[in-house]
Amino acid sequence: MNSIVNMPFPQTPWTLQGHAILTLHLVDIDRVRPLIPAKLDVISVWPGKTLASVYLSDYQSGSVLEYSELIVAPAVVSYQGKIGGWISHIYVDDADSVAGGREIWGLPKELAEFTWNESSVTVSQGNRLLCRLNYNQQSWAWRQRLGAASFSAIGADLLLFPAEFESRLGLIGSQLEVPAASPFARICTGQPVFTVCCEDLSLKVGAPKVVGRGTSEIRMSNIGN
Repeated sequence: MNSIVNMPFPQTPWTLQGHAILTLHLVDIDRVRPLIPAKLDVISVWPGKTLASVYLSDYQSGSVLEYSELIVAPAVVSYQGKIGGWISHIYVDDADSVAGGREIWGLPKELAEFTWNESSVTVSQGNRLLCRLNYNQQSWAWRQRLGAASFSAIGADLLLFPAEFESRLGLIGSQLEVPAASPFARICTGQPVFTVCCEDLSLKVGAPKVVGRGTSEIRMSNIGN
């Protein structure tokens, strides 16, 4: 996966620094199942429910690329004993990040506009609002080093890639607004059960590995809200 040369985007691993906010949601498995390849098993964290997440970040000086990002993962999934998230929607405000995300990880990155204020962030595409998050300022935090993994796909290949991060983490209050016309409105039908603020974030995203074949591609444009 690292054989791509003469591209405008950095090669793996991508190291990113800045801050982020993560919201966690309990969602009906039946509601998000169409967004996830059939080869992946959806993990139930409550009867009939899985855990979805919305991740908003602003990567700043010291990063391989400086950009903002919105990631929507409708479920925690597994494949042959491996556990991770499935990213159904992802938006950034940098064209090189779009190209790298698509070429290296097979992520469906799109361009969007981000507006960060002291206690809110708004993401839109032209006149269409994708989401708006209002949140409280963090009053306490503890430094943690954690790892996670995500699935993606390029063609029929199912990929898994690691992410390692270190940050000051704290629980905060938030309110997430996702209009009915947003492409991921079917995922975020209620308010977060938890919201985590990540300050002084240092993130490293590694190269993907092929873990399965014969995966049918999911086309978000063919799935209604």
